[in-house]
Amino acid sequence: MTVHSTISRTRIPRDKQNDYTPEAAAKRRAFIEEQTGVKLEHVGQYSFSPSVLPGNVENFIGVAQVPIGLAGPLRINGEHAKGDFYVPLATSEGTLVASYSRGMRLLSECGGVKTTVVEQYMQRSPVFIWDDALQAREFGRWVEENFDRIKAAAETTTRSGKLQNIYQYSVGPLRHLRFNYTTGDAAGQNMTGKATFAACEWIKKNHPGGARYLLSGNMDTDKKHSRINMLVTRGKRVVAEAVIKKDVLKNLMRVDTKDLFYSRQISQAGAFLAGSANNGAHAANGLTAMFIATGQDVANVSESHAGVVYNQLLDNGDFYWSITLTSLIVATYGGGTGLATQRECLEMLDCYGKGKANKFAEICAGVVLAGETSLTGAILAGDWVSSHDELGRNRP
Repeated sequence: MTVHSTISRTRIPRDKQNDYTPEAAAKRRAFIEEQTGVKLEHVGQYSFSPSVLPGNVENFIGVAQVPIGLAGPLRINGEHAKGDFYVPLATSEGTLVASYSRGMRLLSECGGVKTTVVEQYMQRSPVFIWDDALQAREFGRWVEENFDRIKAAAETTTRSGKLQNIYQYSVGPLRHLRFNYTTGDAAGQNMTGKATFAACEWIKKNHPGGARYLLSGNMDTDKKHSRINMLVTRGKRVVAEAVIKKDVLKNLMRVDTKDLFYSRQISQAGAFLAGSANNGAHAANGLTAMFIATGQDVANVSESHAGVVYNQLLDNGDFYWSITLTSLIVATYGGGTGLATQRECLEMLDCYGKGKANKFAEICAGVVLAGETSLTGAILAGDWVSSHDELGRNRP
């Protein structure tokens, strides 16, 4: 029996020959006006050719114009990022740019922030399905014995992706394989997906008796926070650290380092009680604003904001402050990084193109630390609410 849908569906206009033209976009805006009565006057204004968009968006109608503010300068003393940087932050949240600028000033006047990329991986985690746990265990041993051949199969699909190792986890008759790659200057989710598919097909063809699998067993936790990614790194593991001078902190923030250290003990306990993915203040704020400005996949903030703050009150009264971003997923090549405004924002930081991803990651970590210092200082000094009242309200 044939079941017919009773839902009337009006299709969005598409041009099968070339859907990335101003005319195709205009047709869809006219379609929306016809369907909803809303004229997309501002959405339809943009400065680049839609011809550059294949691979970035479908059913293009225009752009979302997010205000970009300039914060800085921030002095960074990293392995890859060195010097003073002015940072583009795309946001509609009042006070955010001003707050980050204040934190950047504090860090810069204290000598700058030191940044280090500790390690970097991107994962895909297929699961192989067997009749029982014994078969799953024996399959795991076969994978270990054939790692070099599996690696060769995976790397036939990519020039940049390199398979480093395969972690294994058993659940009943299931064997989860977590493929760990380095991915150059790309974030690498699509790259590793394609490479892992090739590897799994090789396994299926060459394992005695074949193999049954799902390409994702959900252990890579793509675009979801997870504890495993905090422990073994997804994206880049980046540390930003600085020594906050007692006198500078008092002058700029009206806060004493002893009070700062005391408050950190309380906030540590609060984060632990809540089961938070970050025991700091608000890493997601700066990262989201940078991601939007520079063409990152903004959904990766769900993983990238995870972090661990570590502090020391030094004998001379100064304050050591660090944050480790355990799962920072960024790119300077591919994806949305080559689009018009996004490329310009990356170029402001000298971070567009190949060979720049570690530099950009270090800048991101430095910006996050600046935001931590500023918000924490504002809370202690009593400026948090008053600043939002002054700069964060646009209602009459």
